[in-house]
Amino acid sequence: MSRQQYAWLLVGLLWVVAFLNYVDRQVIFSLFPLLEKEFHLTGGQLGLLSTVFVWVYGLVGPFTGYLGDRVGRVRMIVASLLIWSLVTWATGHVRSYGELVATRVLMGLSEACYLPAALALIADHHGGKTRSLATGLHQSGLYAGIVVGGVVGGWMGEHYGWRSAFIPLGFLGIVYTAIFVWGLRRASNSGKRAVQPNFAGSLRELSAAPGFWRLTAVFGAVGLANWLAYTWLPLYLYERFRMSLTSAGFSATFYIQPASFAGILIGGVSADYWGTRYPKGRIWVQAAGLAAAAPFLFLIGAASAQMLLIIALVTFGIGRGIYDSNTMPVLCQVAPAEYRATGYGIFNFFSCVVGGVAAGAAGFLKSVIGLGVAFQVAAVILVGACVALLTVRPNPEVDA
Repeated sequence: MSRQQYAWLLVGLLWVVAFLNYVDRQVIFSLFPLLEKEFHLTGGQLGLLSTVFVWVYGLVGPFTGYLGDRVGRVRMIVASLLIWSLVTWATGHVRSYGELVATRVLMGLSEACYLPAALALIADHHGGKTRSLATGLHQSGLYAGIVVGGVVGGWMGEHYGWRSAFIPLGFLGIVYTAIFVWGLRRASNSGKRAVQPNFAGSLRELSAAPGFWRLTAVFGAVGLANWLAYTWLPLYLYERFRMSLTSAGFSATFYIQPASFAGILIGGVSADYWGTRYPKGRIWVQAAGLAAAAPFLFLIGAASAQMLLIIALVTFGIGRGIYDSNTMPVLCQVAPAEYRATGYGIFNFFSCVVGGVAAGAAGFLKSVIGLGVAFQVAAVILVGACVALLTVRPNPEVDA
């Protein structure tokens, strides 16, 4: 197998792991009405299920990213998949709200081990001509997982109870771990560096990279918008448009995620083209994605007709896909290879802290300002993020 063929095989194998991660992540949001009924939960308690996951995922992200740089990308991915499988199975057996919160904490830990290492591993194997497209195709696994988690999770919850959505996923994850290890045996040491500073040294190196903290702030703003949508969009549609549980789960995921897949193809191909011709080509493309997403996120919170809602969901998804396909490739333009998993872990830290606050606050303020206003505020924040992104200057010495 040639190096190029293996690089694309890697994307395919990681796609399945990304898919599984996000199936579980989205399933629970589609089941909120059932969880609310069984455990007699308030809006704030429902929001906490998202918040504790996001905060744990974000808080440990810099450290798990650093371990991906230090001990190897593949080792971190396998550890993530094993923990994820066991915790997903355990979620289907919880008997109290406290146990449910505990499983979300452990799930946050498991998923924090995955994405920084996976994206850095893809960047290790794909150069500038294919990096954005490869990253975007991997990202489509996240989108597919959100669709399946939202639609199938809601359907299974209505017909078989909310627990039925978790137990089979846990068994599937264990089986795929064996397949994944076999498929990536050639990359067992990929991502391990001969010389690697300690965690504090890695932070100093990243802090010294011009533009890194602006990219972090932009990622945090996008995370705020995403976590609002992941957490509250199904319930928002369920209440505002009087949809069924299945229809709300479908509408909250189906229109955005396939549109996001179109966006990653647009963003991946165009950024690989313009990025090899202009130093800021990838940044321009990524900023264009935010410029497209922001006004239509605002429309999601304002629309009263379902046709307008669908247009807003689709266009927001396209813009988000364009942005997502270039997150790691743009990071590669400011951070050296040996710090990229750590850098992405820091991105996740800020994104998840901000997203956790937003998701929790929206739950508490739901009856005061309404979820629609929360989406509109997030849209205004995305406009500011777009402007900040355009000020970042790439460093050609590290973009390899």
